[in-house]
Amino acid sequence: MDTVNGGISFWYAQDGTPAPREPLPGDTSADVCIVGGGYTGLWTAYYLKKAAPFLDITVLEARFCGYGASGRNGGWLYNGVAGRGHHARRHGHEAAVRLQRAMNGTVDEVIRTAAAEGIDADIHRGGVLEVARTPAQLARLKDFHSVEIAFGETDRVLLGARETAERVRVHGAVASSWTPHGARVHPVKLLKGLAAAVEALGVTVHESTPVTEIRPRHAVTPYGTVRAPYVLRCTEGFTASLRGHRRSWLPMNSSMIATEPLPAEVWEEIGWTGRETLGDMAHAYMYAQRTADDRIALGGRGVPYRYGSRVDADGRTAPATVEELREVLVRFFPRLAGARVDHAWSGVLGVPRDWCATVALDRSTGLGWAGGYVGSGVATANLAARTLRDLIRQDSGQAGPTELTALPWVNHRVRTWEPEPLRWLGVRALYAAYRRADRLEAASHTQSTPRLATLADRVSGRG
Repeated sequence: MDTVNGGISFWYAQDGTPAPREPLPGDTSADVCIVGGGYTGLWTAYYLKKAAPFLDITVLEARFCGYGASGRNGGWLYNGVAGRGHHARRHGHEAAVRLQRAMNGTVDEVIRTAAAEGIDADIHRGGVLEVARTPAQLARLKDFHSVEIAFGETDRVLLGARETAERVRVHGAVASSWTPHGARVHPVKLLKGLAAAVEALGVTVHESTPVTEIRPRHAVTPYGTVRAPYVLRCTEGFTASLRGHRRSWLPMNSSMIATEPLPAEVWEEIGWTGRETLGDMAHAYMYAQRTADDRIALGGRGVPYRYGSRVDADGRTAPATVEELREVLVRFFPRLAGARVDHAWSGVLGVPRDWCATVALDRSTGLGWAGGYVGSGVATANLAARTLRDLIRQDSGQAGPTELTALPWVNHRVRTWEPEPLRWLGVRALYAAYRRADRLEAASHTQSTPRLATLADRVSGRG
C-alpha cells in the first residue's frame, strides 16, 4: 500500500476530520475574542469561561479547530519550555526554576483536566526518554541532564546503555536521560475533546473564518469584524499570515511519518513497554512515540523553512523528507527496514527570533498573545492559556496577580526576524550546519560538539 502523504495528518486519518462549524455570520461583539482554534486558543477559552462564566467569548479559526500544529504534532505532552536559559540569565536562576516547576505541573494539569472532562486521548504517562548514540551526544546528554537537575528536576534519571535497552532497544544507544514529566497523547483526540468541552461551556466557535488583521479591540475577517475589549492572538506557526506580523514568528516546518501497526514479535525485540516518548541528542533531532495501536510515529525537521514564511498544503511532505525520516527510523530500529510507512505529513510551529516562548497582554490596547513554543506546545499552550486567563482577570479587576502572572516569560518581547531573502538563507544555512555537525560526530566519534553547531546555536539564538 502506498504511503498517504498529507491529508492534514495521520491523527486525522485515524480519527476523522470534524464536522464543520459555522463561519462568522457578520459583525458582532464579545467580551473576549480569541484568534486561533488550536490548543492555545481553546485552552484559553476553557479556563476563562470556567473562571468567569458570564464572559461572552468568541473563537475564530481560519480552517477548522486543530488544523495547525495542534492536529499534526508528535503527541509529546512534556515539561520542556523554550527560552528557560534566556530567562535565567535575564531574571535569575530562581525565576527560571519557577517557570520549570510550572511546566512540570502543567503535564499533571492536562492529564487531570482531560480525565475530568471525559476526554479519551490515548494518554499514557511513560515519561520522556532522550538517548545518546555518539560520544558527542553522550557529552551533551550529561550536560543536559545536569542542567535539568539544577533547574529543580530532581526526579530525572541518567541511564547507561544496559538500562536504556531495558526500556527501549535503540540501536547504538550508549546512554539516556529519563524524566517522569511527560506523556504520550493522541493530539487530535485531545483537541476534539477540548473543543467539545469549550462549546459545552457556552463559548462560540466560528470556523472557516480567517482573521486578516488584529488591531486594538478588533479582529477583522472577510465576513465581518468582532469587536471586543480583549483580542488574543493564538495563531502560533500561522502568525505570519496576519497583517503586520510577517516577521514576528518564523513558521518552522516539522515532518512526521507513521508506520503500519507492528506485530507483537517486533515489539518483543524493540521493547518500549513503558511507551515513553522518545527523542535524541542530535542537532537535527528526532522525536517519536509508540501509538496506542502499536505504530511508531516519528518526526524531524525535513525542509525547515519555506521562502516568504509560506506554509504547506494540507500537510503534504516532500518525498525526500519522507525517505530521510524512514532512514532515521531504520537507524534507530534496524528490525524495521521492511516496515511499511502508512502516512507522512508536515506542519509548522512558531519560532521567535530568540527561541523564547512568550505570553503577554498589553493593558493599554487589550491585545494579548501567546506562542513561539518552538515545538513544545502540547503542554506549553496549556500553561500559556491559564496565564492569559489570569492576566485578563487581573486587568479587568476580577482578580489580583498570581504565581503565573509573575513567571519570567510573561510580557517577554523579542526583535523581529530578518527580511527575505536573509531569513530563508539563514535558516537553510543553520540546518545545513546542524546536519553537517551530526554527520561529523557520527563519522569521527569525537566527544566534542563541532564548532559548526556551536556557531549555529549562537547565530540562531537557540543557544
